[in-house]
Amino acid sequence: MLAIFAALVPIVLIEAYSAKKLLGLTLGQAIGPISASNFTSMLIGFPVLWTLWLSVQQMVGGNYVHGLSTWWRKLYAVTVQAPWLMHSGRDLYWMVPVAAIVMLVPAFFLSVWVERLVLQWFWNKEDKSRLTTFSFKAHVPSYLTLVFFWCVFGAYSMTS
Repeated sequence: MLAIFAALVPIVLIEAYSAKKLLGLTLGQAIGPISASNFTSMLIGFPVLWTLWLSVQQMVGGNYVHGLSTWWRKLYAVTVQAPWLMHSGRDLYWMVPVAAIVMLVPAFFLSVWVERLVLQWFWNKEDKSRLTTFSFKAHVPSYLTLVFFWCVFGAYSMTS
C-alpha cells in the first residue's frame, strides 16, 4: 500500500497531462477530479481487488506453500498467490515485484472503470464514451510507470 501512495503523485500528474492533451482541459481543471478518482480507486478498488483475489487464492488451494522447484510452481506462486505470497526467504526478492506486476493487470481495468465513474461525476457534460476512451488512454502511461517502478525495485532487489 505504501508503494501505491508513493506512486500517486506522478500518476495524478501523468493523468492530468493526459486530460490536457486528450480532453483539452487545463492542468488546474484536471488535477482535482483526477486526484479524487485516483484516491477512490486506491481506497476502494485495490482493497476490493485484493480481497477478491485472496478469496480465490483460498478457494483454489493457493494458501499452501508449494516448493519452487519447477517453472510451473514458480508461475503458480506469483499468479495465484499474488495477493499473499506464501513463500519466504531467498525467493521473495523476485516474487514480490513479479506478483505486483501480475496484480497490475486486473488493477488496470478496475481503475479504468472506477476512475471513469468518478470523473463522470465531475465532468458530467463530457460524453461517456469519450471519458471511457480517455480513462483507458490515461491509464496506459500510468501503469507503464508502475511496471517500470516494480522492474527497478526487482532489479535493485536482485543486486542486494
